[in-house]
Amino acid sequence: MTGESVSKPLIGISTYLETSVRWGVWELPAAVLPTGYHRLAQKAGALPALLPPDAPAAAEAVVARLDGLVIAGGPDVDPGRYRAERHPRTGPAHAERDAWELALIDAALAADKPLLGICRGMQLLNVALGGTLVQHLPDRVGHGGHSGPPGFFAAHRVQPVPGTLLAAVVPEEVSVATYHHQAVDRLGSGLLPCAHAEDGTVEAIELPTAHPFTLAVQWHPEVGDDLRVMRALVTAAEKA
Repeated sequence: MTGESVSKPLIGISTYLETSVRWGVWELPAAVLPTGYHRLAQKAGALPALLPPDAPAAAEAVVARLDGLVIAGGPDVDPGRYRAERHPRTGPAHAERDAWELALIDAALAADKPLLGICRGMQLLNVALGGTLVQHLPDRVGHGGHSGPPGFFAAHRVQPVPGTLLAAVVPEEVSVATYHHQAVDRLGSGLLPCAHAEDGTVEAIELPTAHPFTLAVQWHPEVGDDLRVMRALVTAAEKA
């Protein structure tokens, strides 16, 4: 390994755990993640490490070896995690992934490790800090929906809140790739909203404390070419 590679921060990215994935002649259980995540981290100057679900007790040791953490997008958070009745449109529970990623978030916050949540990752950060979720949003927002047809991203604009961490990274209104039908409802302890969609939906949250970097966005930066949010995490990881 070159010295340049050694100097790059190691960023862990959580993954899906699927019971059946097909590639080539194989159809097996697999831990998977869209390539956009690790490629975005690489372009932003990091060494990505994919983190398959594990026992929650292992999270502290895993986070200790990382310079930063990304909680990736994915399925709906089990509403039992925030003491809510299940909405008819809420997806099936993924208990193993919920438990693992909540443990990763707790470990990162306790260890002051830079943390970025993406889509589900934003919702899970809110739940980890005692917040709740809207389990199903209206189908349209402004000129673009929160979610496209199954398997396709939509696009809509988000407005950063001036004076926030996000606004220091992305100061202007931007169009983002989006695919979600749930959103933040009651904010978790210490969290502040730092971007909104045209319909007022919270599109980013941050933890403005002594913690070096805790930011989460409802959109999918790994789908586009804007490196700024990921680069901010990488920069924080280099300084931590």
